[in-house]
Amino acid sequence: MSQAGVASMRTRIKYCGLTREQDLSAAVAAGADALGFVLWPGSSRYVDVARLAELAAQVPAFVTRVGLFVDPEPELVRQVTPYLDLLQFHGNETPAFCAAFERPWIKALRMRDNLDLHVAAEAFNGAQALLLDAYRPGVPGGTGETFDWSRIPAGLKKPVILAGGLTPDNVADAIERVRPFAVDVSGGVEAAPGSKCSRLLEAFFRAVTDADSP
Repeated sequence: MSQAGVASMRTRIKYCGLTREQDLSAAVAAGADALGFVLWPGSSRYVDVARLAELAAQVPAFVTRVGLFVDPEPELVRQVTPYLDLLQFHGNETPAFCAAFERPWIKALRMRDNLDLHVAAEAFNGAQALLLDAYRPGVPGGTGETFDWSRIPAGLKKPVILAGGLTPDNVADAIERVRPFAVDVSGGVEAAPGSKCSRLLEAFFRAVTDADSP
């Protein structure tokens, strides 16, 4: 199954949950298109505003800085937007809320059994993409679990960012089956929560590149 208009493009890579300078440098060296910073205090990969400012200042040009939120207070989002290029919302945010901060945004959707992705794509029409993640009750993301990729319909009106349990070992299969615009990985390239492994970062990039090769 391929997403309309993007099947022939290379798969973009977002490394998420960056907390350390050395991991940021390793992710950039490994070919990151985007870096994700978790601004939800409930995560083991959480960074506060001051830490975000330090890390964001070290991201080079042409690598997108993404902030991950879960039902945030509007003031927090406004406070951190100077350090971000793209906003990623993982909670129960409305389309109007997501669009209120003068930044491009993506909406993360957990793949509940009754989720209709065509309806969701219409509802979040202002999003730059939909990020699809595994569903576990009470956990807004970062489960480390995959979901049934066959549930993603062809011809979805929004680009798909595939997340949920991706690793260097399964990402090629995911790309072959889904043909997403991008893949998002966090725990699958870590030695411990919030601590990335340069070897795994590089292996993930190689697996994506190989999957994109004709």
